[in-house]
Amino acid sequence: MSKIKGKGTLESPWELKTPPGTSEYQAYRDEKADPPALVVQVGKTQLRYHLRCIDDLHALLAKHDDWMPLGSADEQKPAADGSVEAWGRASTNPVKGWYGLKKGLRGRFGMYVPPVLEALGLAELEHLPKNNRMRALPKK
Repeated sequence: MSKIKGKGTLESPWELKTPPGTSEYQAYRDEKADPPALVVQVGKTQLRYHLRCIDDLHALLAKHDDWMPLGSADEQKPAADGSVEAWGRASTNPVKGWYGLKKGLRGRFGMYVPPVLEALGLAELEHLPKNNRMRALPKK
């Protein structure tokens, strides 16, 4: 598990890095939003994902029981089959579609959500320049 700075709140967001370690960003839980959201702040850009994505992705990874490619892609680009990104927009996932909440900024699920799971001790994540993967760790 990586050492995490912040408490995951608006006042004290998590300080995270993308899987390759090339960019820093902040994330926090907004449980009062409708629907509750995982808010990701990348520079001046704010992305929002259904907050339940943390537990849902962990459940998927635990069921998958192996490494899964991240496959991060912008909303306008196709996601690689079998990747975390593809699952994050699939009609067969628990929200029946995109976990991203802001049209035009619904992609990059496979870039910004996996480090949150790693920081929470729910997943192991590779940190290579490209083609990173993740797998579930047991809940504590």
